[in-house]
Amino acid sequence: MSDKPVRIKTISDFHKLRGLPGPKHPLISVINFEDMTEPTKVGKQSLLFDFYMISLKRDMEHKYRYGQNDYDFDEGVMFFMAPHQVLSVIREEQGRNPSGWMLMIHPDFLWNTALSTSIKRYEFFDYSVNEALFLSEDEELKMKQIIENIKQEYQSNIDQFSQHIIISQLETLFNYSQRFYQRQFITRKKVIHQFLERLENFLSDYFEGKNIIEHGLPTVQLLSEKLNISPQYMRAMLKSLTGQTTQQIIHEKLIEKAKERLSTTELTISEIAYELGFEHPQSFNKLFKAKTNISPLEFRNSFN
Repeated sequence: MSDKPVRIKTISDFHKLRGLPGPKHPLISVINFEDMTEPTKVGKQSLLFDFYMISLKRDMEHKYRYGQNDYDFDEGVMFFMAPHQVLSVIREEQGRNPSGWMLMIHPDFLWNTALSTSIKRYEFFDYSVNEALFLSEDEELKMKQIIENIKQEYQSNIDQFSQHIIISQLETLFNYSQRFYQRQFITRKKVIHQFLERLENFLSDYFEGKNIIEHGLPTVQLLSEKLNISPQYMRAMLKSLTGQTTQQIIHEKLIEKAKERLSTTELTISEIAYELGFEHPQSFNKLFKAKTNISPLEFRNSFN
């Protein structure tokens, strides 16, 4: 099967693709996976949506590739996809449908509401390079209750209050999701520990090798690519665990290496600055003093 993503422009198109009746509302829909009569075909299929998609899946008999990670579904796992992100499904053999639900929201539904702008502030829509949201049974139940509220509202007679009520429910869903992601930073200790260890090892190797001379200081984007994690998720996780941003972590490692060279070598300040990726010693001096309150020379002289 071709790797070219199948573009799904409307919610009605997705209903047709999965053998479902037409949506009750053209711009928002909740479906249950058990109801699909046209499940994912055997092989690999990539889908590109023109709308927001939030889903909770479990009991899957095939793999989902969400960004760069494969997931199984023995427990409730939530995904958040913004328009024009790609979701890949790999199914080795035909089987039963998964359980769970999917909420689709077309951007036009949010038009002229505060959520149309504020939805971009929910960072989990940008976590597609790395991490889905794993829910406890209680958390999963809470999410399901909100989804049922949304479904009941758009299936009722639409009136002047309908959109406002649904928007309010969506904001509640997103706020709980944000809370549960913060919890996940703490409870998924093994995964988090492994990431922090990889981050530490990468920065240590980078500052010790020739990379820094050839390519300059490591960037947030470089760390994102090398560690296979989105910049947004990395920033949120590090801020939650360490109180520091990714850039602050990079600078902390830089200052650590600078102090090591200042105290154990006879290299000049300019030579150390060059070794640490600075084109101009003045920039190195400025950063060092901002982080330590003393200049590199004053730090070196403190050992004499």
